[in-house]
Amino acid sequence: MEPENKKTRLVSLDVFRGLTIAGMILVNNPGNWGAVYPALKHAEWHGLTPTDLIFPFFLFIIGVAMPYSFAKRISQGSTKAQLLKHVIYRSFMLFLVGMFLTGLPDFNFYNKLILDVLQRIGVVYLLSGIIFIYFNKNWQLYISIFCLILYWILMFTIPVPGYGSGNLTPEGNLWVYVDKVLTSGWHNHGEGILSLISSIPSVLFGCLTGFYLRTNKIDYEKISTLFVYGSLLMVLGVILDIWFPFNKLLWSSSYVIYTTGLALNFLSVIYYLVDIKGYKKWAFPFIVFGSNAIAVFFLSSLTAKLLGLIKVTTLIGDEVKIISLKTFIYTNFFKGYLSDYNSSLLYALSYLAIWFFIMYILYKKRIFIKI
Repeated sequence: MEPENKKTRLVSLDVFRGLTIAGMILVNNPGNWGAVYPALKHAEWHGLTPTDLIFPFFLFIIGVAMPYSFAKRISQGSTKAQLLKHVIYRSFMLFLVGMFLTGLPDFNFYNKLILDVLQRIGVVYLLSGIIFIYFNKNWQLYISIFCLILYWILMFTIPVPGYGSGNLTPEGNLWVYVDKVLTSGWHNHGEGILSLISSIPSVLFGCLTGFYLRTNKIDYEKISTLFVYGSLLMVLGVILDIWFPFNKLLWSSSYVIYTTGLALNFLSVIYYLVDIKGYKKWAFPFIVFGSNAIAVFFLSSLTAKLLGLIKVTTLIGDEVKIISLKTFIYTNFFKGYLSDYNSSLLYALSYLAIWFFIMYILYKKRIFIKI
């Protein structure tokens, strides 16, 4: 067993976390959904855009942080039962605040996004946390590989009525069929229920990375190893894409492997720049976001939803119309000054800047909101 490094926090991990949260806020809040650059939208089905990297990166980061946060709790005397209690509580809170966002304004959950971002994080954190607590590193790797293979087998061998087996179209795949059967009349956002199986490795691969970074190996050996494994996983993901295409909605096995590899490479570069070389000035905004990641995501999502729900009466041409407060702000302060796409992007960047200012105030006051 490798001796462990006693460092309890990686600045580079805060930077990486903040980078993903900033990305989430940016892509979720364009001024006009009809004028969004392709790179800032998800792939419609098969394929991969920069936006499709954000969520798996965040799950990976959750995994990397677990060996650090759990080691701290264990050093303070926490037992496995207490760790499990912590995981269950945090998972419940993530699911609860996610459902609060989903339910607004009437809290009628029929035909709503039941497994939206925070709910999905909560469920995957629960499943991964249990595995982390009760299984060692080797078993975490075996379970990750098993989940990816199992999901592949299920998607390609179990027939869907009217479509057969191995159908990966939006209408005929097993993933959407399972959702329809299990949640008739309800709507699961994006990745749905079955792909929770393949989401677990996104976290567990992060856990294995966190374990490795906590060893006493020299830093240059660490980043070299991460980069090599990351590159190999990316190549493997590209090869597997031939048979099981990259697909965020399906959370395909090839997608998990490729995004994990890319996350390893991103982390190795940030680790080199921030933790080894000490170049932190460029990363300060991301450190601020990363220090209150879930809080800023929740608050920015809540505010965005309220801006869409609040209605104002305004004169458009010769007509009096009732529009959302967001549309009013965008139309009067952003639209028309640049092209439609750039105006929409400017709104998103401005919204992101406002939340940076708010989080900066909390950061300076050392206020860190834990969910």
